Amino acid sequence: MSVRNAAKILTSVMTAASLSLALLMPTGPAFADAGFRQWVASFRATAVAGGVSGSVYDQAFRDIKEPDPVVLEKARTQPEFTAPAWDYFDNRVHDQSVAVGQQMAKKWKPWLDRIEARFGVDRYILLAIWSMESNYGEILKRDDIMRNVIRSLATLGYGDPKRSKYARTQLVAALKILQTGDIDESHLMGSWAGAMGQTQFIPTSYQHYAVDMDGNGKRDIWNSIPDALATSANLLKKNGWQAGKTWGYEVELPAGKLPAGSKTLAQWQALGVVRASGKPFKNLTDKATLKVPDGRGGPAFLMIRNFSVIKAYNNADKYALAVGLLADEIAGGNGLVQDWKRPFTKLSFEERQELQKRLSQHGLYDGKFDGKIGDGSKTAIMAYQAKVGLTQDGYPSMEVLKWLRQK
Repeated sequence: MSVRNAAKILTSVMTAASLSLALLMPTGPAFADAGFRQWVASFRATAVAGGVSGSVYDQAFRDIKEPDPVVLEKARTQPEFTAPAWDYFDNRVHDQSVAVGQQMAKKWKPWLDRIEARFGVDRYILLAIWSMESNYGEILKRDDIMRNVIRSLATLGYGDPKRSKYARTQLVAALKILQTGDIDESHLMGSWAGAMGQTQFIPTSYQHYAVDMDGNGKRDIWNSIPDALATSANLLKKNGWQAGKTWGYEVELPAGKLPAGSKTLAQWQALGVVRASGKPFKNLTDKATLKVPDGRGGPAFLMIRNFSVIKAYNNADKYALAVGLLADEIAGGNGLVQDWKRPFTKLSFEERQELQKRLSQHGLYDGKFDGKIGDGSKTAIMAYQAKVGLTQDGYPSMEVLKWLRQK
């Protein structure tokens, strides 16, 4: 964050007297830190009024003396563009996420049996959410991603006007988590915006839905897989999950325009909409809504009630659809009949990792070889395409990988 932006933030949180004193101080980090420390001191009364003990507050902040610059940078640079459908799904529903999900289904089967029996939520949906939220817990091992939740939320509450209200509410909730003893402050880690644990719950959602599934007296969604998966199941159940039913169906559409709105599967079938797999619909009385996220040339879906329930986790159609598609493949399904409209030949997960490694060998990519094609990978691809005279589209294509293999 620039000194100029820091100064603007300071003026909104400092009194006139303290501002006069601050103007006598040198500009730079020390100036910003003084404002942050004053914010922390003043927010104590708000937290105590919200039910947090003063001793818990003081303990949580005893080693936090300055805002987290990584959090402020993440808040400032969050993308506002909409990625094409294939870009979103290729990074989330792929052979690696399916294979690991199937391994986890076997490893955690006894607990998944209990969770499914208790909450009625399909185990494969829970595994897909676990994959989407933390790559089956791998993200929690990343020091470059995981942040101190208290510091992150205090940073946003102090230095990000757009998220200040959210952050202050979540900070009080996070402090209450510490107060319950479910986790201590040294292990209260999360994303830059405060999402926590294996299945990435914000503190207020944790308060509403956290479950001590393993019976050790703590609701530990960081270290206990049973607790984390049961907490996700509890959220879905309390938001209306219908046990024994799917989230939706990939379908084939007849020619011509179809009506909008919700209809029973029987009504959609009468209009000529059929399952892409050729199988019959399971319950023709279920109401469903038609979604065509990639246009007529891409896959089409009829979404029933459970699709909307998944959106209680993340209110985005793409998220809920990715969870559903990944869950189906982990359960042994064959994937989409009609694939996304990619303007290139798709790579496997291992081939995407190879692409990143070869770009690194050319000095164009310095990120992790994780098979996820983000801005860093796309920039490197475009740089390579420019170097060898290809169209600079940034696509992680077989065409580019073949060039890299030859050169």
